[in-house]
Amino acid sequence: MPLPRTWDARAARWLVTPLVPTRVTPNHLTTLRLVIGLAGAFYLARGDFLHANLGAFLIVLSNFVDHTDGELARISGKTSRIGHFYDLAADALVTVLLFLGMGWGLGVEAAAAGAGAGWRVPPAVLGGIAGIAVAVIFFLRMRIEEMAGKAGTQQAFVGGFETEDVLYLLPLVTLTGVTAPFVLAASIGAPLFAVWVVLDYWRVSRRNRPAKETSEFGISR
Repeated sequence: MPLPRTWDARAARWLVTPLVPTRVTPNHLTTLRLVIGLAGAFYLARGDFLHANLGAFLIVLSNFVDHTDGELARISGKTSRIGHFYDLAADALVTVLLFLGMGWGLGVEAAAAGAGAGWRVPPAVLGGIAGIAVAVIFFLRMRIEEMAGKAGTQQAFVGGFETEDVLYLLPLVTLTGVTAPFVLAASIGAPLFAVWVVLDYWRVSRRNRPAKETSEFGISR
């Protein structure tokens, strides 16, 4: 069965269809996504209200552009293994720096207000914990995809949205001033989810090991 398509993926396909006969490649769009995401993380790290909201908007835009490279690759046939790993690396880097930027920005804001002592753990450290956990998740999901295919890393899908689409709500976090609880929750939730992905990776590895051994030793069942 084909995997369900999200609303942003459908919109991305509609936008990139005119690019099929041009020289624009999926890697160009991946680079665009990366640049926008890096800019978003940079502005989030500034800490003040204006820059934090600008950063959140850029992260949302980067998250949407992330769908365009895959859609262009599928409809144009311009797929490559290097491009796939470049896309995954860009995803991981932007997401890690997103949390690091938010944590750093909270630290800058707290220092400016003279409230830095109110944090038992520096917010930049909390953002780093969340970012490292996300990096582990991305790496293991990549390995699971290599062993079990794309369906093996399919995220929860409800009403045309999947798990990672929660990033579209990021401007609500910065606009309402709940960045601190968000980073704190991410520093707890991301490592817990990473543990779940580790267990999933272990399960997929065990399931694939007998097939690999059978292929190597010529044993048939």
